[in-house]
Amino acid sequence: MVSKEVSRRAAQLRKQIADYDYWYYVKDSPRVPDAEYDKLFHELQSIEAQHPELVTQDSPTQRVGGKPLDMFRPVRHAMPMLSIRTETDISDQGAVAFDARVRRELGLGETAPPVEYACELKFDGLAINLRYEQGVLKQAATRGDGETGEDVTQNVKHAIHQIPLSLQGVCPGILEVRGEVYMRRDDFENYNERQRELGLPTLVNPRNGAAGSIRQLDPALAARRPLKFFAYGLGEVQGWEPESHQEILDQLDAWAFPVSSERAVVHGAQGLVEFHRCIAAKRDQLPFDIDGVVYKVNSLALQQRLGFVSREPRWAVAHKFPAEEQITVVRDIDIQVGRTGKLTPVAKLEPVFVGGTTVSNATLHNEDETRRKDVRIGDTVIVRRAGDVIPEVVGVVLEKRPAKVGAPFDLFKRLHGKCPVCGSAIVREEGEANWRCTGGLFCPAQRKQALLHFASRRALDIEGLGDKLVEQLVDSGIVNTPADLYRLGMSALVDLERMGEKSALNLLEAIEHSRKTTLARFIYALGIRNVGEATAKDLARHFGTLDNLMAADEVRLQQVPDVGPVVAQSITAFFAEPHNCEVIAQLRASGVNWAEHEGERIEVLPLSGKIFVLTGTLSMSRDEAKEKLEARGAKVSGSVSKKTDYVVAGIEAGSKLDKARELGVTILDEQQFMALLGSI
Repeated sequence: MVSKEVSRRAAQLRKQIADYDYWYYVKDSPRVPDAEYDKLFHELQSIEAQHPELVTQDSPTQRVGGKPLDMFRPVRHAMPMLSIRTETDISDQGAVAFDARVRRELGLGETAPPVEYACELKFDGLAINLRYEQGVLKQAATRGDGETGEDVTQNVKHAIHQIPLSLQGVCPGILEVRGEVYMRRDDFENYNERQRELGLPTLVNPRNGAAGSIRQLDPALAARRPLKFFAYGLGEVQGWEPESHQEILDQLDAWAFPVSSERAVVHGAQGLVEFHRCIAAKRDQLPFDIDGVVYKVNSLALQQRLGFVSREPRWAVAHKFPAEEQITVVRDIDIQVGRTGKLTPVAKLEPVFVGGTTVSNATLHNEDETRRKDVRIGDTVIVRRAGDVIPEVVGVVLEKRPAKVGAPFDLFKRLHGKCPVCGSAIVREEGEANWRCTGGLFCPAQRKQALLHFASRRALDIEGLGDKLVEQLVDSGIVNTPADLYRLGMSALVDLERMGEKSALNLLEAIEHSRKTTLARFIYALGIRNVGEATAKDLARHFGTLDNLMAADEVRLQQVPDVGPVVAQSITAFFAEPHNCEVIAQLRASGVNWAEHEGERIEVLPLSGKIFVLTGTLSMSRDEAKEKLEARGAKVSGSVSKKTDYVVAGIEAGSKLDKARELGVTILDEQQFMALLGSI
């Protein structure tokens, strides 16, 4: 007899898991991390194993994944896409136990040779079946419930260029290739950063991003997502009889399918253990997420002998690593100030072990993200840590929200409009996602960045004042603001690490030489947000003196060519901060001057007045491209408008490229962009 309590628990688990399946597979919005889901699933499996009479046809254990969406044409798989058993013992014993089961099922004695296994990665994405007929891609389908998936052929063709549309050379008449659609971590982070800049929704994690992207109804939208593919197996095949799993992967590689190089053929339990350890050690260095490795008996003949149990192959197992998502509670929300003055909300967490380490802080990125996810103090949240990526809160478990949860997050109200480090006013520019501290010359959090910029070649050009020296000067308390540089003496410098008398004399000479500069260089050296070298020259030309510039309001500032509301707001906010004005006064009192250069003729640069927008990934960094443009007099904007002269489109350019086409703006690819730079 089954107790009412056990029966009730089984029914509760079935309903809860089915609900989570719906949100994950149908809505593309996971409610719990994999580790939590697996715990509930294994609990239900355990109950049903002990009480088979509780197994129902609608139990989540009797199927693989969720049902297909009505929006896509259903595809009946010629061979079911079944899941493989998961070994949750992440120690060496997980591999040893699998090898022991295989040997037992094959009837191998202790003296029999070790079994040969094919080892590969367990990718964290969306399983896809690709059907080729006479060497031509005819159909791509998702796993669905294992028996029936969804036809996503157009999305695959449009979004994943790694997948060949036809196969070269001799190939089977019917060939179904199975693999994983995934997102690289860097692509995922770059995509989300672009979305934040545009104020658009971000993706929860790379796995969810891959699943949601390939199931977009509009192939054009799917194509904007940075999707990749790895092949790892076969479905139906007619006209080819491989003998081993390794032979399958090698042939898929020969047919130009992407096949991971992180694979090996090993012998026995010890070989499995060594592979698991090797991949675990390099997991963080991989450019994509994995949550374990997969072991398969290499011989297809032995696979056939071993067969299946409960819709799972006896000849394969997934050996997991520590989960990269976990659940914990937000105890507080702190605000950190970055090197450039950016204010970032950070969740202070109940410590949780995730991604191989204990995490107590996780980024919330910015106020908009925090509000969109509706993260509040007291909430139970999903925390993710993958690779070297900073831990982040990816979502709230709303069903666990306490009755007396904190109010919606309001960064300005929480800080009373003041920087938590220096007390300067904080501002948020039009169209910007981030609040920033305006005390750039004074704020301790920004000291190192401010000094490096002040001393840079196109600013005050203080040769010898680099990263390591600035770090020493600030960390030792010798220099707090740029004005302190002009009070330095030999005694303060010679005691610094790797700073001999000659180096100290050279630095002091460079500092002394920098006292005489130009107004344009000085304005640029102040590090005012959105004021590049070209804008600084325009401001110097227009106002003639620093006092005139400091006294100008936003209306007067916008009379300067190419100075719009955003730049004008940045300038007025900077000079409205008393801390910045005090440092400027100290610099002038220290003898920094441009009296002989006031009103000087500023040369017209070849791209003066031209507005550029950068989008997509270039071979150089955004900062480097921006620097090259500003050095030639151009302005670099973050958005495309009728005033835009050129849009430079790199790889995987997004909505800005579409906007440029719509407005008829001149578009340059990277080769054309480099040619333009090289011609002037």
